[in-house]
Amino acid sequence: MIRIDLPVTEEKIRALKVGDEIALYGTIVTGRDGAHKLMHEAIDAEKAGDPSKMKALEFLHPLMKDGFIYHCGPVMKKDGEKWKVVAAGPTTSSREEPYQAEVIERFGLRGVIGKGGMGPKTLEACKKVGCVYLHAVGGAAQVLAECVTEVLGVYLEEFGSPEAIWAFRVKDFPAVVTMDAHGNSLHAAVLEESKERLKQFV
Repeated sequence: MIRIDLPVTEEKIRALKVGDEIALYGTIVTGRDGAHKLMHEAIDAEKAGDPSKMKALEFLHPLMKDGFIYHCGPVMKKDGEKWKVVAAGPTTSSREEPYQAEVIERFGLRGVIGKGGMGPKTLEACKKVGCVYLHAVGGAAQVLAECVTEVLGVYLEEFGSPEAIWAFRVKDFPAVVTMDAHGNSLHAAVLEESKERLKQFV
């Protein structure tokens, strides 16, 4: 098990390979469809000469620079003045494929956590920037919630709890590298192998 403390350097990320088992420590942020769409729209507006939408997301830059984003819609419970994570399992990452590459590059991400893998556009961004995709354990939402030691904040709460952006401090958060910064994707490899095996039955 390789310990990764966040924020993390490009050098450490490029040293990782597909199949490496990781334990994450530090701050991660959650982000699902609404958050990714919002970030993508801000990037497009910025390219068009309108920086206002990106300025509205200034809170994200210190959280995401050299950090990790988690495709997760957590189940949260208010305990007095503090939030508690009840469940924090990964959601399907492929939904973010239209947005993820530009988000990785613009916000300086070093990692994406989710389930199911992502496509060639995201893989290319990982190779270009020095970023990895980590597959989190599906069906273990409560176990993963126990890895969250503190809820640091919630942003865009008007989106609702699952779609809001949450900042978590995590300890010993387990995941596996399935897309590395060298252009290797376990998901693509398994798909190709499955296609070859399927041919034997056709």
